[in-house]
Parts: sequence; structure tokens; C-alpha cells
Amino acid sequence: MAGAVLVLGGRSEIGVAVSERLARGDADTFVLAARRAEDLDTQEKALREAGAGTVERVEFDADDLSSHEPLLERVVAEHGSVDTVVVAFGLLGDQERAEREPEHAVKIVHTDYVAHVAILTSVANLLRRQGGGSLVVFSSVAGVRVRRANYVYGSAKAGLDGFASGMADALHGSGVHLLLVRPGFVIGRMTEGMSPAPFSSTPDQVADKTVKALRRKRSVVWVPGVLRPIFAVLKLLPRAIWRRMPR
Repeated sequence: MAGAVLVLGGRSEIGVAVSERLARGDADTFVLAARRAEDLDTQEKALREAGAGTVERVEFDADDLSSHEPLLERVVAEHGSVDTVVVAFGLLGDQERAEREPEHAVKIVHTDYVAHVAILTSVANLLRRQGGGSLVVFSSVAGVRVRRANYVYGSAKAGLDGFASGMADALHGSGVHLLLVRPGFVIGRMTEGMSPAPFSSTPDQVADKTVKALRRKRSVVWVPGVLRPIFAVLKLLPRAIWRRMPR
């Protein structure tokens, strides 16, 4: 890889796990973008141990939409080009609180959908200007068919999934490759304290599948793969049954 790997959400377990695998391959330069960038010692160490030559940290608040373009301009100015962008930030939120407090519901949707729309549009424009590059977007099976148990988060992921799918079609033929990842329940910091759902995976398992799909230039990958046929059936369930489905 000639350009840098930019991880938007540099504290994300999945984002770092993907980056470690890229560092073991032919990627050398990484930019970890996150809030409190000075606290990314653990993430930087993991990448260096995986083989990264350069690891830079930059301050990034996804919800501050006006900061997106200056961040991308800085990365290009310092590193020349961006080979791969991993968009790994997100907010699970509290469903019960979101049902009581409109502000919390909006916060979830802003981070998981609006902020993604903004940064993805800017990144896609950047990669088009370069004439190529890869873009990794993390959706979720929660957005394939939205459940009552987490409908605020699920609705944001449904919007993101649709947006990224359309963007992938718009990028076809431009030299820019978009990979849409649809994981199921991921056991990690974001879901700590929650009971794992069937067919759960770990950040490492998601990263393995993601990097494999990225190298094969696939457009969509489900993690684990068995969820694809399962959700093809679940989408047909009567609504009276579906509304009782757990998280």
C-alpha cells in the first residue's frame, strides 16, 4: 500500500484489529483518528507490534461535522495519499433512555447515521480525486430488519446500510472500492454487560472476515456468514412475532 490507512474511530476494537492485519501485510503508515487522541497508547502499541512503521494520532470528533474536511486535508497534506479508510466509530446508546429522552435518541442517530453520511461523502470525494482507494463501512444486522428491542440504533444502521449500498453503486467504475460489513452481535467493550446473542463474534473474527473480503474486493460481507441466510428467513417473519424478538 502506497498511501496511509486512516482509521476514523481509532479507539474501536474492530478498527484496530483490522489495522493490525493490514500492518502484517503491506501497510506501513496508519492514522488513528479519535477523541482524546493522546490516550491511544494501547492502540498505537498494537499497530507497531503488528509491523506498522508510522502511527500518527489525530483528534477527531465525528459529531463535529465541520471538522471532517480539515481532518482529511491534513492527512493528505502530511501523507500524500490515503489508500484505505476504515470508518469504525459508533454509539450503541441506551434504548430505554432513548424512548424517554428525544435528545438521547437524536444523539444516537446523529453519530450512527448523520455523522457517517457526512464523513463518507467527504472520503468518497477524496478517493475519487485520487483515482482510487478502499473504504470500509461497518453496518450491522440490526439494520437489516429493525427490532423493537433496539429500534433507535437499528434504524440508524438501516439508514447507514442503505446509504453505503447506494454509495457503492455510485462509486462503481471510479476506482474506489467500498466494502460494507454486516456483523451480528460483537462481544466487546461496546456490548459489555449484555448477554451475547446467537452467532456472536469477537472483534478479531470480524477483522479476519473484513480484511479477507477487502483483499478480494468484495462489496458486502456478513459476520458470521451464516447470518445472511438466517436473516433472509427472519425478514419474512410476521410482524406479531418479530416485535417480540430480543436484541
